Amino acid sequence: MEDTVTVNCTGAGGQSFGAFIPKGLTLKLTGDSNDYFGKGLSGGKLIVKVPEKAGYKAEENIIVGNVALYGATSGTAFINGVAGERFAVRNSGAVAVVEGVGEHGCEYMTGGRVVVLGKTGKNFAAGMSGGIAYVLDVDNVLYKNLNKAMISIEKVDNKYDKKELRDLIEAHVEATGSEIGKKVLADFDSYLPHFKKLIPDEYKRMITLSAKLEEKGLTSQQAQMEAFYESIGVKH
Repeated sequence: MEDTVTVNCTGAGGQSFGAFIPKGLTLKLTGDSNDYFGKGLSGGKLIVKVPEKAGYKAEENIIVGNVALYGATSGTAFINGVAGERFAVRNSGAVAVVEGVGEHGCEYMTGGRVVVLGKTGKNFAAGMSGGIAYVLDVDNVLYKNLNKAMISIEKVDNKYDKKELRDLIEAHVEATGSEIGKKVLADFDSYLPHFKKLIPDEYKRMITLSAKLEEKGLTSQQAQMEAFYESIGVKH
């Protein structure tokens, strides 16, 4: 079993709290954090949660600042509250669960997974060319805030997506004790129709082609490479 180190922190995390942390390191912050939380996350795990006796609802208050997870490449982040603007901008592989985001969320994202258990600000998914975002849209207002230039909006209706979404919310609740997360899990089937899956059109075409190539006998890595070359029109 791989060695892991967990560091428990309390109070206010400054600029770039948890930046570039590698695999095997977990930072658990009870409090809040400033801008660039988790910048360049490189395989580590970040948890930020409200204090147990907080006099406010986590899902209605900002707990991390702007540009969280900027340029993250891998790892996980569980955020028990709302993030500021440009959440997960240029994320290329990290997985994150958050309870709301400001404007320009998932901007220029190229990979990874993001679950938003709440509202987004304007211009969500602008320039997003890879990865998948799941957004809880109970009031059906997400379409007003989306940048629709490069993405498709889908229901979460296949078994793989359902499992992925549920697993991520369960991990979020386990890490943070999230009340909104518990609420969704307690009545998951009722909440599921309110989730929107956002996936870039080109990314969707590539993973669909990759799956077909795997069915023909290619390894996962070979299929991904062949799908990539075909998607950019390169013969080799």
